[in-house]
Amino acid sequence: MIRLRLPALFVFALLVAVGAASLPLRAQQDNGLPAGEGRDIVAVTCTQCHSITAVTQLREGRAAWRHQIYDMIERGAQVSPADIDVMVNYLATHFGPGIPFPGPTPVHITLPAGAGQTIVDSRCSLCHGIDRVVAVKRTHAQWTGIVNRMVYLGAPITPDQTKTVLDYLNANFGA
Repeated sequence: MIRLRLPALFVFALLVAVGAASLPLRAQQDNGLPAGEGRDIVAVTCTQCHSITAVTQLREGRAAWRHQIYDMIERGAQVSPADIDVMVNYLATHFGPGIPFPGPTPVHITLPAGAGQTIVDSRCSLCHGIDRVVAVKRTHAQWTGIVNRMVYLGAPITPDQTKTVLDYLNANFGA
């Protein structure tokens, strides 16, 4: 009985090794990511746990991408320390604020007039559709938390603009 298990275990281990060795080639051939240093590392590492759209649908700055990578490492992602900067550079270059999303252009939403409208329309739409802004009424505390998180993630707004945006959002979309 043991003799039968050893050859089967060997064949299984061989298949796993061959499959693992071909991952970078497969990732390079059909991952749909833009070419660049770090593409294969991102494809192989990130798709171990979720689809690549979890990456391609985000638009974050360098600090936020670094945070995302460390968060995934804490959750079990296997990333070598030497690959972290390569991944951050790749992700910020190809999926940073202002990089167009794949697929159809979102429907344009006209925001109510007021101080802050132009900032919200031009800056928030760099990373996501304006539909996220108008979808739900939120409390002042919720808007403050969201805007602060967006600034951390790379939204290009100054502290003065942040105050203007918060006043605008609370006046027009406050709970």
